[in-house]
Amino acid sequence: MIRFDGVSKRYSGGSEALKNVSFELAAGEMAFLTGHSGAGKSTLLKLLMVMERPSHGTILVNGHNIGRLPHSQIPYYRRQLGAVFQDHRLLTDRSVFDNIALPLQVCGLPGSAIAQRVRAALTAVGLAGLESKRPLALSGGEQQRVGIARAIVHKPRIVVADEPTGNLDPELSAEIMALFARFKQAGVAVLVATHDVELIRQNPCRVLHLDHGAMVQQAAHE
Repeated sequence: MIRFDGVSKRYSGGSEALKNVSFELAAGEMAFLTGHSGAGKSTLLKLLMVMERPSHGTILVNGHNIGRLPHSQIPYYRRQLGAVFQDHRLLTDRSVFDNIALPLQVCGLPGSAIAQRVRAALTAVGLAGLESKRPLALSGGEQQRVGIARAIVHKPRIVVADEPTGNLDPELSAEIMALFARFKQAGVAVLVATHDVELIRQNPCRVLHLDHGAMVQQAAHE
């Protein structure tokens, strides 16, 4: 599904954010990406989302070298990705329904199909019946669930999450991780960037650890 082979990323100022990083993530596998602040976690996710390009090495997704994708093909590639962020990034002047529908509208789906998928996504994250609410009328945990519903509404093959539980209490964090585990069981590859040691301890997944841009550990966590 995902393969990084000797990937490095050097920015124009000379700083090297990633150094010869190699790993694989299979379909239906969930892994944690860890490391100190500035270790390269966000850069790695940006490379996977083609928000940045590698300086060296190869990134393969389903056998395709995404580091060489023409700009015109990037939107089509991103349709197989779902992204979840710590700050939700919801449009507060639009309803929950409209927020979740955005990826489907971009894809040009008809209104009837959009409504069906949005309601299915809301049910999947435990928010059925809240489509008419505005994000600011929801709790922090509910807003994060809306963000997850938006990430999965187009049925992606890969979900990447950047500190998805950073603003949540332990109980809500556990609920969010349970949702990710369900995606994994459906064959979705899930990569969660986090520095939350307790979260990692409670969820038995492979841990990919970055240290100053280098991957120093790829270990199964039991």
